[in-house]
Amino acid sequence: MRIRRPRLPRTRAGQRRLVQGVVIGCLLALTPATWLHLSTADRLRTTADAPRTEVAVVFGAGLWNGEPSPYLAHRLDAATRLYRAGRIEVVLVTGDNSREEYDEPDAMRAYLTRHGVPDRRIVSDYAGFDTWDSCVRAKKIFGVDRAVLISQDFHIRRAVALCETAGIDSYGVGVAAEHDVTWYYGGVREVFAAGKAALEAVFRPDPHFLGPKEPGVREALTTGR
Repeated sequence: MRIRRPRLPRTRAGQRRLVQGVVIGCLLALTPATWLHLSTADRLRTTADAPRTEVAVVFGAGLWNGEPSPYLAHRLDAATRLYRAGRIEVVLVTGDNSREEYDEPDAMRAYLTRHGVPDRRIVSDYAGFDTWDSCVRAKKIFGVDRAVLISQDFHIRRAVALCETAGIDSYGVGVAAEHDVTWYYGGVREVFAAGKAALEAVFRPDPHFLGPKEPGVREALTTGR
């Protein structure tokens, strides 16, 4: 059986329409990424100039043999620096605990306590299955109105844009990382994830799991004072 190859237009008009279609497709594909860059342009900070605020949100980034992956460890290190500098009071760790043998939030909590953040100052969100879920739950479940968000530099713009959409006054600390295979994969992935983020910002779906409100952040702030 012969496979017929698609034929390119033979006329100049047909070729022009093909080029125009490709250009329009590229523009549409890049529009969400452009939105992320423009909407977060004044919201990015470093650990040195992050605004003083009560809560920092650290997003999960995978475990290796039950311990935070190097990328996740870098995020947690940034949160530790902010806490030691007195720029935050409570750390909300949000990640995946969809199965018993995989528990990002508890691994994140253990890492932070080993590095000097008091356990009473850490709050766990076990249903932060993706960035949108984490942002919505931080607002609706934990009552976070303002926060410093911590993630890798290739992800932080999406985190800020989605948390702003969810109603959290957000600033982002993008943690630098070695430009290895994971970094390049993360950068490419963000191009496609930007489209999903744009849809989430427009339609604002409910997270996979919402549940009742939790007083953890408020209690951690009260205990700390």
